[in-house]
Amino acid sequence: MLQQAFNGLVGGAFYALLALGLAVIFGMLGVVNFAHGAFYMLGAFGAFIALDSLGLNFWLALPIVPVVLGVVGVVLERLFIRRLAPLDPLYNFLFTFGLALILQDLVKRKYGVQSQPYPRPSALGGSVDLGLFSYPAYQVFVLVVSVLVCGGVWVVLTRTRVGMIVRAATEKPELSRALGIDVGRWVTPVFGFGIALAAFAGVLAAPMRAVNPLMGSDLIITVFAVVVIGGLGSVFGSVAAGFAVGLVSALGNYYVPSLSQTLVFILMAAVLLWRPAGLFGREEAL
Repeated sequence: MLQQAFNGLVGGAFYALLALGLAVIFGMLGVVNFAHGAFYMLGAFGAFIALDSLGLNFWLALPIVPVVLGVVGVVLERLFIRRLAPLDPLYNFLFTFGLALILQDLVKRKYGVQSQPYPRPSALGGSVDLGLFSYPAYQVFVLVVSVLVCGGVWVVLTRTRVGMIVRAATEKPELSRALGIDVGRWVTPVFGFGIALAAFAGVLAAPMRAVNPLMGSDLIITVFAVVVIGGLGSVFGSVAAGFAVGLVSALGNYYVPSLSQTLVFILMAAVLLWRPAGLFGREEAL
């Protein structure tokens, strides 16, 4: 049971990173970014291309690929997302949905639907003795890095001046403008940062999951459920729900495998019936 629980926490690390990026983007822009899973997939393919074509190993790809895709996110926000922002939110949702399909098909056209191999870093190829059982070192690395990144983002948002401005612009944009804060100036970097988090999760996933064009679409629906459970726009709620959903999924797959595919959505329905804003969401967000 403990080993299954640890499997769930490792799986939840990816949910937490992806949900964190979604929550930051939704909180600042009010945009449900359906292309988030596509950028997760591009992060994994970016690591593969960096190794296969440029000879850049995992340790170089881990910082470089998210930065590159974060810049792509900045360009997208400036060219498209910003233009659609004054319209009904459905327009941006449809745009990001279409963008996800385009990116997925472009990768399919180049690499097909077969999975591409990506080796684990040699330094993390062994196992770690956790006392009651041994566990692959790379999975332990993924869990630790995810916790550190999520914790770092939370500290920045809650303990720094930049975080104070971002939270103020997210929660009370009109009041923030009245106090002299240029809310529009913060929208673009926040969107790029959210995309970079998705790409970072993709690079982490490359050595332990199949690198293929469908890896993002297979994951994004569950990530949306995670964000809803945690509360739309809630950074802490998204991270906590990500690890919790990973844990529930792993234990459910072990004890009640017949419900393993639907357990997350049963949990989401139960949370919404009890608290429509999500576990940590604000009621006024409704």
